Amino acid sequence: MKDLFSPYTLKGMELKNRIVMSPMCQYSVVNKDGIATDWHYMHYVSRAVGGTGFIVIEMTDVEPDGRISDFDLGLWSDEQIPALKRIVDACHSYGAKVGIQIAHAGRKAEDAEVPVAPSAIAFDENSKTPRALTTDEVKGLVQKFRSAVARAVKAGFDTIEIHGAHGYLIHQFHSPLTNQRDDEYGKDLTLFGREIIKAAKDEMPEDMPLLMRISAKEYVDGGYGLQESTVFAKEYQAAGVDMFDISSGGEGPIAAWGRPGTHAAYQVPLAKGIKEALDVPVIAVGRLDDPVLANAVIGNEESDLIAVGRGLLRNPYWALEAASKLSKETQVPKQYTTGF
Repeated sequence: MKDLFSPYTLKGMELKNRIVMSPMCQYSVVNKDGIATDWHYMHYVSRAVGGTGFIVIEMTDVEPDGRISDFDLGLWSDEQIPALKRIVDACHSYGAKVGIQIAHAGRKAEDAEVPVAPSAIAFDENSKTPRALTTDEVKGLVQKFRSAVARAVKAGFDTIEIHGAHGYLIHQFHSPLTNQRDDEYGKDLTLFGREIIKAAKDEMPEDMPLLMRISAKEYVDGGYGLQESTVFAKEYQAAGVDMFDISSGGEGPIAAWGRPGTHAAYQVPLAKGIKEALDVPVIAVGRLDDPVLANAVIGNEESDLIAVGRGLLRNPYWALEAASKLSKETQVPKQYTTGF
């Protein structure tokens, strides 16, 4: 029987358990330079000490105006590599594998003077109206994603996650609500995402897996659902995605902290749907903080990995506590064995 503490291998990445720290922005960069700080180091390394098998560094952006805020991480410069490598090396020393989520916020870049997007459609009445990217600019952004991935490889990450969810730029391109272009990127809504995937794969070692986070469902009138996301995920899979991180929402006022995300495991059916339709490994996320529930999702083979967000914000040692509650064996740091 598979359980939360069964090892898992994806291409060349071997995980000691199936617990993922979900990427969560810390908004803690100083000097607006995109460089990880001591806060980021303590934040991520403490979760490695706490037994998390797989840590995904928060949304890290390919250009300054691609950030949600000026306090987000970036990978548009070689100067940003050393601080990230320091985090990766330390996490590795405690047995965790580390990925990084590469992204561009598009029209949701709050601190950009003029955000960019597929089309000049504002997120809401309180947001800036973005400028529609030219075709050449779209192609240029593909290359910025490529360069960011290349830097992540140099920093020693075990995997890359492309952020195609939560209403950010790639999501904006594959959603008919936000992509009303008449060029090649409007006629083929997944073209931008597929080109980024192919560029990323070109920069990654052969045995390094590529992950992609998608919103499998939009909670707005006229938004897409699981049937449509299964179709575009299949195209991304064919382009080179090895595993999908299944979330939802981001294109409207309903987000994970409101309806419909009020009950435990509300997104698991979406992960299960993509997994079964595409025969592809998936990560489930969304109110899976209860170890018994998380373990059941793995045992029932609804998902291959479990991403924990709020639970790991509250408790860096969530994984150790989960092992204790489930009576599973895991390696406790010798300094903490008395506590367990």
